[in-house]
Amino acid sequence: MKKLSFIFFVFIWATGYLFVGSSQKLNAQSFIDELDKNAPPNTLTQKERKNGWKLLFDGEKITEWRGYNMETVPDCWQVENGALKIMVEGGDENALGLISKKKYKNFALSLEFKLTKAANSGILYQVVENKKYKYAYETGTEYQIIDDKNWKDKLEDWQISGANYAMYSPKVKPFKPVGEWNQVLLVVEGNNVKHYLNGKLVVAYKKHSDEWKKLRNSGKWNNYPDYGIADKGYIVLQNHGTQVYFRDIKIKEL
Repeated sequence: MKKLSFIFFVFIWATGYLFVGSSQKLNAQSFIDELDKNAPPNTLTQKERKNGWKLLFDGEKITEWRGYNMETVPDCWQVENGALKIMVEGGDENALGLISKKKYKNFALSLEFKLTKAANSGILYQVVENKKYKYAYETGTEYQIIDDKNWKDKLEDWQISGANYAMYSPKVKPFKPVGEWNQVLLVVEGNNVKHYLNGKLVVAYKKHSDEWKKLRNSGKWNNYPDYGIADKGYIVLQNHGTQVYFRDIKIKEL
């Protein structure tokens, strides 16, 4: 028995795979490979269904989402040409983001977004919903989305598309310009988080690590004591008062 245990340990160390029950820990590239790039938006192929992917938007109705701290969908969100569209203009952040109806802990999220000129938004995850919080970012972590080329102010690297907002800057900048669809893959496995943009790894970090704690306590989030408090929470599409489109939203729980 001791010999078998030693062999199993060596196998885990050498291959990087960990089995828990019947589930297998996979690297993020495997999720990219599971997605069919040629499939029509807002659909699931038989392969994707078999691999555990589910649609969070079918291109017609907003059934898997509601307003943050609301029971219904805010009027500022509409469906246009198979995409979720933010109708509000003005450029200021507001509390009318869309929140998933379900909480998620370990997951892979895939979606596409398209920006208009000087648009700003984000995908927040591990969000806590509570009336004492006005904004989702007070607790949740953000995958940043922005038109940095036309933004009125100078941006820090941790503010551009793909960044873990106010924490980790993107390693590369593969974003497409205004009017083109960009593809997001967000993978959360325990404390390990990866941001992909258009197939490229842009951010990877370990939540609660010494580095994460240092960044969390030395910048903007030092003024938000509950930032990063939850390891399981909602997904939120941010409304920053500019027009952004989302479509082909798929999720796989791990």
